[in-house]
Amino acid sequence: MGIEKSPKDIIILDYKAFLCFPHFRTPETAKKWVQSRTQFFDSCNISRVFLGSHVFKEGITNKSLLNMSLMALESVQNALNEAGYGRIKVTLPCPEGVLINITRPSEAEFRPEIKAEMVSALRFFQANNAPFVVEIFPISHVIDNGWDVSFAFPDNKSTHVVTDVNGAVYTNVFEFMHDAFVWALRKAGAPDIKIVIGQVGWPTDGFPGANVSTAERFYKDLLPYVISNRGTPMRPGAPIDTYVHALTDENKMTYVYPFARHWGIYASNGEPKFKVDLTGQGRDIFPPKMKGIMRMPQRWCVFNGNLTDVVRVKNHFYYACTHADCTSLAYGGSCSHLNFVQNISFAFNMYFQSQFQSDQACHFDDFGVVVTENPSTGSCIYPVEVVKGEKYESADGSRLGDEMPIPTIFLFFITVLWTLFWD
Repeated sequence: MGIEKSPKDIIILDYKAFLCFPHFRTPETAKKWVQSRTQFFDSCNISRVFLGSHVFKEGITNKSLLNMSLMALESVQNALNEAGYGRIKVTLPCPEGVLINITRPSEAEFRPEIKAEMVSALRFFQANNAPFVVEIFPISHVIDNGWDVSFAFPDNKSTHVVTDVNGAVYTNVFEFMHDAFVWALRKAGAPDIKIVIGQVGWPTDGFPGANVSTAERFYKDLLPYVISNRGTPMRPGAPIDTYVHALTDENKMTYVYPFARHWGIYASNGEPKFKVDLTGQGRDIFPPKMKGIMRMPQRWCVFNGNLTDVVRVKNHFYYACTHADCTSLAYGGSCSHLNFVQNISFAFNMYFQSQFQSDQACHFDDFGVVVTENPSTGSCIYPVEVVKGEKYESADGSRLGDEMPIPTIFLFFITVLWTLFWD
């Protein structure tokens, strides 16, 4: 979420289009895409177009995909330039997975498998004055690198401190990773290219330390730091355009870690989850409530407690969590403390709500029952779905997230098996 003022002093959100690049490999298809959207380019403050998702990371093992993305990059940017919309910059967002040797920022560089393609893309960015867009998710970095969790927060209270060349000192992931990319860009021949943080955030569920209090702590210091234009050791005083991820949770997002579905500042009912001053002034306030969101009736689907056929009950649990979001049950999640019966009830209710409270969705071979008394317990909220709206589809027309991919199912279930079956 990027916020800026338009010439009319209206606060708007920058629009960043995520395009499926195989459709834009030729100049002709790119021109048609631009022509079909001129009304938006003329009336909205659109500043960037993001192509694909992590194409350089995917390109480590899929060169065909990477080469297609580079062709699309040039086609779309050239089409925008020719149509008079050169102010709109096309770019390819990159996660930290494109780097190696990140024990210290000065040692970081782009992976050798993709370095030639990266250099080519960087030259194109420079020729078009486009930024280099990166993603920084501190909780993922401390997990993947085994750092102390305090290093994830930009409040200068970290017990993990990294010292680097020229006296640079790093006490948080945000500055550390920003400058790791600065060093990698320098080594790739693009020392001055602007870095934009395309996504940064903190999850509120699905993992130890992923909760509303830690999210509030994270944003409390990050946003004032960004607004201050203090910069980093490698780029002192340089503004860092930063986009918050995300306004709401994404309950159909495929993931490596269960917390990936819980980046939202707002709950599904439009209520802010925690205090955050989106102006960056650091005030102890909640953001405005979302308007016009209506919830379904106060009804929940729960397990009736019949344990005569536990195997069938477990099978229904698997089915429910395959087709709905049960990531709050994951280790360290807000519902990871539930007993066997409560686990089953939570799964049943998540499926029931995902089907917009259809009575048939609470059947489960008569193991499910609809109740009007809220079964939420402690930190675990059994949610009620909002009123049914549009069902979104992916770019190829398939329904988004109807089923969780098999590898993801496995990774998720191994995090809840102990609580569910050995309680």
